[in-house]
Amino acid sequence: MNERNYALDHSQVEQQEVSRVLRNTYGLLAITLAFSGLVAYLAQRAHVGYPNIFVVLVGFYGLFFLTAKLRNSAWGLLSTLALTGFMGYTLGPILNRYMGTANGAEIISSAFTMTAVVFAGLSAYVLTTRKDMSFLSGFITVGFFVLLAAVIASFFFQISGLQLAISAGFVLFSSAGILYQTSAIIHGGERNYIMATISLYVSIYNLFISLLQIFGIMSDD
Repeated sequence: MNERNYALDHSQVEQQEVSRVLRNTYGLLAITLAFSGLVAYLAQRAHVGYPNIFVVLVGFYGLFFLTAKLRNSAWGLLSTLALTGFMGYTLGPILNRYMGTANGAEIISSAFTMTAVVFAGLSAYVLTTRKDMSFLSGFITVGFFVLLAAVIASFFFQISGLQLAISAGFVLFSSAGILYQTSAIIHGGERNYIMATISLYVSIYNLFISLLQIFGIMSDD
């Protein structure tokens, strides 16, 4: 009887912890998306140029590892905002490039809507079914290196359809990341809401950029 009560108490504590991490993660994610969107809007209105690729890489990975180091302190929240704000800054020039086309506003709107639908659908699927998506870890690892190789190849070889294939690959990769991270929160694989937020934010960012590229390539412009 005592063992049964202990099991029930442990289950309740576990469920409360899951609820806490989910609540904090989605709350912080909403804040970072809003902040990133504001920075992107300001960067777009100011017509800033896209940073050098090395600045982007150093900025992203530097802030990412800083956030990971500070994830258990209040400074981690500031670092998270710095990271997502920086990524919003890089988004501004990209949006301006699309706005320069005849149907740029439609492309951006379509990519934004599709990103929201995909994220909401994938998250709802995991939250309702509570299916364990840990099996996707291998796919995500392999996918990362495959996409990295494809991106590097695109700098040296002008292969027809390669950019479209890379964008489609990132859509699948980002979708898998959303499924995996949401499942990790539910099943105890992730208990730090700052790291969970960053993971979901990066997946959403990559998903949006990839859909922008796909809709742009498919557009007449």
